[in-house]
Amino acid sequence: MIRTVDLRGRSLSKFEYQSALPRAAMDVAQAMKIVEPILNRVKNGDESDLLALAQEFDGVLPPSIRVPQSALDTALAQLEPKIRTALEVSVARITKVHNDQRRSDSTTTVVDGGSVTERWIPVDRVGLYVPGGRAVYPSSVLMNVIPAQIAGVASIAIASPPQKEFGGLPHPTILAACALLGITEVFAIGGAQAIALFAYGMKNICEKCDMVTGPGNIYVAAAKRALRGIVGIDSEAGPTEIAILADSSALASDVAADLISQAEHDMIAAAILVTDSQELATAVEKELALRVPRTKHSERIATALGGIQSAIVLVDSVTQGLDVVNAYAAEHLEIQTVDAQLVASKIRNAGAVFIGRFSPVSLGDYSAGSNHVLPTGGCACHSSGLSVATFLRGLHFIEYGERAFTDIAPTVITLANSEDLPAHGEAMSARFEKKS
Repeated sequence: MIRTVDLRGRSLSKFEYQSALPRAAMDVAQAMKIVEPILNRVKNGDESDLLALAQEFDGVLPPSIRVPQSALDTALAQLEPKIRTALEVSVARITKVHNDQRRSDSTTTVVDGGSVTERWIPVDRVGLYVPGGRAVYPSSVLMNVIPAQIAGVASIAIASPPQKEFGGLPHPTILAACALLGITEVFAIGGAQAIALFAYGMKNICEKCDMVTGPGNIYVAAAKRALRGIVGIDSEAGPTEIAILADSSALASDVAADLISQAEHDMIAAAILVTDSQELATAVEKELALRVPRTKHSERIATALGGIQSAIVLVDSVTQGLDVVNAYAAEHLEIQTVDAQLVASKIRNAGAVFIGRFSPVSLGDYSAGSNHVLPTGGCACHSSGLSVATFLRGLHFIEYGERAFTDIAPTVITLANSEDLPAHGEAMSARFEKKS
């Protein structure tokens, strides 16, 4: 059901470890060629083009691209009380964590009379994408909206694919989550066309956005890549992935259940166990064989676990295991070892780290308070998950008085001349000229 990669007795470089654990193939470059005409249709079109694209790709004609307020209100009013309570609990925890990500201004006095202030200012307008498809993601509404609101973004719009079962509206639970958070601008549009709508805007439909965030399929990733620069993006999210670093203290049933939980997302989702215990590896294989056939999405899960992107990785020690998982840079990384906190302190590359038996990835997906919009495909070695900081820009405000300016002017003029940019220096020396 899942392949074994034996790295015992081998000391490899970071690149070699990465090569031993390939991701599923995702040809974003090819997908960009496919989405290019879609992006152009949105750029040069009107609402009729958006409706035609919905009919073409989602198999349904929405009554309008903009979801009416009445539909949002109805969705919240009709939301099952148990689900509403669960959402509200999650909102409270996500808000608590993200409130602590607020940034305050700081002023540095460089010299007497000369200062630089760094001020954190939110982007003006964001478009947040919430995927549809195989699952419903009201949790992604929470994870995108709450940090944007805490950052102080004044204008927030959400796009989610129209659903046949709901008359061309996005899923009602997604609409209810939007209403719960006070979001009133929601669009029934999915895929690359949604990203294009946010990037370009459309007269009388949607104002252009400064940034787009949120996960999606390969065509959403391709649209983000194609439109980067026209609109800011958070990341090109790929298929979900979990890595678990475990030793003989871990329970095979826990490990197997967690691997299955992320394989449930997609047939190209990645599930990796890294362990120095042959006994645990064998026990996990047995647990997978028992559990996968009993799950609702067993075919999808079995395909993901059987793909090249998933594996049980045998290592000589937890120390070697740390090298492996730091090279792999998983979106989600669980530490199920003795001294899990100490082991976790040595993690450098991961989207989010889940420490100990009672911190499974599923907790972070919904209600831990952390954000579940995380870097995939190894991007955790250079990128962070979605946070309040995603929606903020640090602006420097420079203020020098006459004396501080006079003291530094010769230095600036010397540097300007050394770079053969004399006009830069003249802009300094002009301040010393007598004015009539």
